[in-house]
Amino acid sequence: MRVLVVKMSSMGDVFHTFPALSDAMRSIPGLQVDWIVEKSFAEIPEWHPVVNNVFSIELRKWRRTFWKKQTRQAVQAFFQQVNQHHYDFVIDAQGLLKSLWVVRNIQTGTKVGFDWKSAREPLASLGYQQKVHVPNKQHAIERLRQLFSKALNYDYSLNSPIRYELNTADWSKPTELTQHFDDDVYSVFLHGTTWDTKLWPEEYWVELLQKVVDKGRKVVLPWGNQEELERAKRIANSVKNDQAWVPDVSLGLTTMARILKFSDFVVSVDTGLSHVAAALDVPMVVLYRVTDSSLVGAKGEHVMYLESALSKQYIKKFKNAQQYESSLVGLTTENVLSLLKGKVTKI
Repeated sequence: MRVLVVKMSSMGDVFHTFPALSDAMRSIPGLQVDWIVEKSFAEIPEWHPVVNNVFSIELRKWRRTFWKKQTRQAVQAFFQQVNQHHYDFVIDAQGLLKSLWVVRNIQTGTKVGFDWKSAREPLASLGYQQKVHVPNKQHAIERLRQLFSKALNYDYSLNSPIRYELNTADWSKPTELTQHFDDDVYSVFLHGTTWDTKLWPEEYWVELLQKVVDKGRKVVLPWGNQEELERAKRIANSVKNDQAWVPDVSLGLTTMARILKFSDFVVSVDTGLSHVAAALDVPMVVLYRVTDSSLVGAKGEHVMYLESALSKQYIKKFKNAQQYESSLVGLTTENVLSLLKGKVTKI
């Protein structure tokens, strides 16, 4: 059986798809999977053993310049490449009108997606040949596992163990890391995210860094944009003797994943890289100020959560100082370290 998966973004959504692929791989002998994903995430699907071809799409770019001849030519060339292959099923794992447009441009295979009550954009369901009902108000991972099992007709037991099963056995520490920390034990602080309301205050990171460094540990502070770089430098400069490392350049996804894999533990806000760490089975505490971990949280055997009373409200801008403070209740450095004591030695 040959299947094409359409799951283009975001980073967390891409990682949410891996357990469904692992279920399918275990249930269907000889399964072959190709994947359409946004170019910026094209490295990620290759990490799963059942994935053969990864087609990197630039849909975000195309939508801004669709009137240009060059864009239309790029679209045509992309689908010509994909349509060289025959598929038995094409699974829309996003349930959006934009992903439906991609699916409908694939010439072979039964088009499968969420039904009207299950899709994020219900109108998308009208374009599928096979519509799958999956109850809402479940974690995205469980929804995708159910979608794949019903689409490809294999048994799935609700809440069965999550398996990412990524091809990481041959990975080693990147040279960028060993040049700074040799073979020392280190942790990673993932401090950057998309919404200001999801950030953990800088002074909290400084406090946590000091406590971790006092235990003789070193810390990596990665970054993805100029604002995050400046914050990482300020946090790192709060301790002495190069105990904290801020990379000179923004690291690629594979390099960052290798750093996460060999870390002793991770502390993270709600951000895409938290899903990478979860998939790599790294002990991790994730801080949820205004987002719901039960629906979109990083899931893994060694993932621990700290959630505020506002974590299910998806607040993008705080109304007042009281709401700001309420979003931090329970998200203290002491609580982070308390959770880690059950997973990490000498902390």
